[in-house]
Amino acid sequence: MAEQKSAGSPAGKGQDCLSPVQTLHKAVDVGVGKAYMPRGRSFLLAMMAGLFIAMGAALMLVVKSDSSLGFASSQIMSGLVFSVGLFLVVVAGAELFTGNNLMAIGCLSGKYGAGRLVGSWLTVYAGNLLGSLLLVLILAGANFTGLNGGAVGVAAAGVAASKASLSPMAAFCRGIICNVLVCLAVWMSFAGHSVADKFLACVMPVMGFVASGYEHCVANMYFLPYGLLVQALGLGGGAAAISLAGACSNLLCVTLGNLVGGAVIVGCGYWLAYRRDFVADMSVNG
Repeated sequence: MAEQKSAGSPAGKGQDCLSPVQTLHKAVDVGVGKAYMPRGRSFLLAMMAGLFIAMGAALMLVVKSDSSLGFASSQIMSGLVFSVGLFLVVVAGAELFTGNNLMAIGCLSGKYGAGRLVGSWLTVYAGNLLGSLLLVLILAGANFTGLNGGAVGVAAAGVAASKASLSPMAAFCRGIICNVLVCLAVWMSFAGHSVADKFLACVMPVMGFVASGYEHCVANMYFLPYGLLVQALGLGGGAAAISLAGACSNLLCVTLGNLVGGAVIVGCGYWLAYRRDFVADMSVNG
């Protein structure tokens, strides 16, 4: 494709990454593709994303099971291995609710309505949940909790218990900042060209949110049910009891926080910052 001079045109071969305005155009184009994707395909790809994120969460539990690690080391290493989930979503291609919060940009640009946006989000959210639960069942059959002499099971119960015990306000606020970082990772992956670009875009923000203890609703679709299962099987060691009501409250509050962080702060923020350039490009290029 020949290089164009418009701010919204694709980056030239000598350009390391897309400019912010070009990235906004890319986000709108991606959002249109997601909004008009057949619901069956969207649901299946959302199941894949739920599975991918759950795989990253399971890797995190392996790190958490190592009691020899200090707090900071454990948090940082957990974040690094957890990032494999978002990397798989971005590169292999899947539909992730938290990343899809950036679809708010396409809605603001007038490319599709709020009804189509919310319908897509609900479809993807349901698919993410089913994909996460699928890995819970698979790992139950694989005796994943038995790794490291049963320490993985103890870690799973401990992580779930800590999440279920969060106050609604804490869960909501941790959800906000979590999805600011996740959506920034997705935004930067839009700007990159190569697989290496996308890998680097995913790793640091994800490591940051995990290491800081923020809350991701799709990850919690794995952590909470798996922790409840471990507790029911009596494999959680001395971990605190996990409240089902607390788990449901966590998932609701974190989901709302993720929406604010991804759709409002990142999505609306970038739209407001560059909307004039976007509109000018559209008027020139059609």
